[in-house]
Amino acid sequence: MIERYTLPEMGAVWSEAHKYELWCRVERMVLAAHAAAGTVPQSAVQPVLDAPAPTPAAVAAIEEVTQHDVIAFLSAWADNTTPREAAAYVHFGLTSSDLLDTALAIQLVEASDVLLAKADALVAALRDRALEHRGTLRVGRTHGIHAEPDVFGHRLADFAFGVARSRDRLRVARAAVAVAKISGAVGTYSSVDPALEASVAEGLGLTPADVATQVVLRDGIAEWVSALAILVTVCEAVALEVRHGQRTEVREIWEPFRKGQKGSSAMPHKKNPIMSERIAGLARIVRGYVTPVTEGIPLWHERDISHSSAERIALPDAATATDYLLHLTRRLVEGMVVDAGRMRANLDSTGGLVYTSAVLLDLVRSGLSREDAYALTQAAAMETWEGGAPFRQTLRVRAGEQGVELDEAGLDEAMRPERYVERLGPVFDRVAALS
Repeated sequence: MIERYTLPEMGAVWSEAHKYELWCRVERMVLAAHAAAGTVPQSAVQPVLDAPAPTPAAVAAIEEVTQHDVIAFLSAWADNTTPREAAAYVHFGLTSSDLLDTALAIQLVEASDVLLAKADALVAALRDRALEHRGTLRVGRTHGIHAEPDVFGHRLADFAFGVARSRDRLRVARAAVAVAKISGAVGTYSSVDPALEASVAEGLGLTPADVATQVVLRDGIAEWVSALAILVTVCEAVALEVRHGQRTEVREIWEPFRKGQKGSSAMPHKKNPIMSERIAGLARIVRGYVTPVTEGIPLWHERDISHSSAERIALPDAATATDYLLHLTRRLVEGMVVDAGRMRANLDSTGGLVYTSAVLLDLVRSGLSREDAYALTQAAAMETWEGGAPFRQTLRVRAGEQGVELDEAGLDEAMRPERYVERLGPVFDRVAALS
């Protein structure tokens, strides 16, 4: 991921230097376990423990010749080992994917923990703002058209639970990728005792693979990227709500606009929803990585490396973009400006059309058939749409023409917006308990 969207903590997880530190960590633990089992000389352990990880530049220089990253790493690390002969026992009995898959599992776990912390913070931000606006009336919309009265906190509550569920999916996916594979070529343990794999996995905070060939089957990694894709898409749903609300014709909610910020190089009046639009764009990037990673599940026989090149790009990018996106969405939610007065004005702007559903039910209760009640209500509503007269007025006229007596007290209640949200109390109780 480009530097513009890379935050320091996640950037460190995927740095080349950190990768080689993890490779050293895995190899050291394997070597120590071999020595404890008497497979290799105990004297080889300390020199390897003392040898610093090779620099990315040193590995890259050797890889130019070998065209094999693991061999280049081992050679560069051996150059740092004194005496060099001890390095002969590094990678003893292993194949490249033992190192690659196990170290990658650690990176995925580290990345997951960074993301889970940010997801927790976003859930809390959405929860708090939902409770703040539990009484902020606004119009609910379906198909972009006014529907019935609602409160803005209800919409935010929906997002809070959506992010919480997505976070919980990521927790499950974290467990799916926290798998060590140290079983040698084609995974038969021909040169490695299964007990060694179990010991090293425990030391790394991982679980031994139930079964592996030369690589771990990629279904867990595909699950992990899919969990990220769902999480960022819920963030995009939050951003889309703001983008709509910030439109000039709506002006109900808008992004924070900092002192000195500029909206347009040509039009000084502009306050554009740039955060929300950036969230939408980056969410597309993360979703785009689901397919190439999922296509890494079917490989030729015990392995090929068609998954490797895709994962080198997809996994760091997906994690880094998700990290930035969670950070940005939290900023958006916490800084979001809400205009309750404008929300109420928009609710009232259609002359009472948002109350047709309650009027329809009242007419049915008065004895009209549903078909007749619907026809009467719709006719009055269409007249309001086309002419602009208040719905209550057009309803009275239409009802009078058809000899239908209206219950004025009932209409007062039907056109009281608060009545539409009176039963949302348990929803907000659940929101308040969300963590």
